[in-house]
Amino acid sequence: QVQLVESGGGLVQAGGSLRLSCAASGSILSVDAMGWYRRAPGKQRELVASITRDGSTNYAESVKGRFIISGDNAKKMVYLQMNSLKPEDTAVYYCKATVVRSGIVGIWDYWGQGTQVTVSS
Repeated sequence: QVQLVESGGGLVQAGGSLRLSCAASGSILSVDAMGWYRRAPGKQRELVASITRDGSTNYAESVKGRFIISGDNAKKMVYLQMNSLKPEDTAVYYCKATVVRSGIVGIWDYWGQGTQVTVSS
């Protein structure tokens, strides 16, 4: 089994900052990539940012210059530093990990349970 546990969500005023953390655990041989997605009310889930094992990053246009994704391969953790938050950043944020599991062929995606981020105006 593989588990992802997110933390760091909450309520913040516009212009403020929050830092999300996600820890992956379980029968993981290696982590190929980790990322953050979000789902706002009435909208589809969208990619916020992702990072590969070699450190390559990808950001949604709407968060470029405000959010920073980073990872710790040894700890199987990923972080999202969110600065200059806007009300439109309000959403449930989900962590995703793409992993190779011990003893199981293939590459597998796992999701966290989500953490609420609310930005007040």
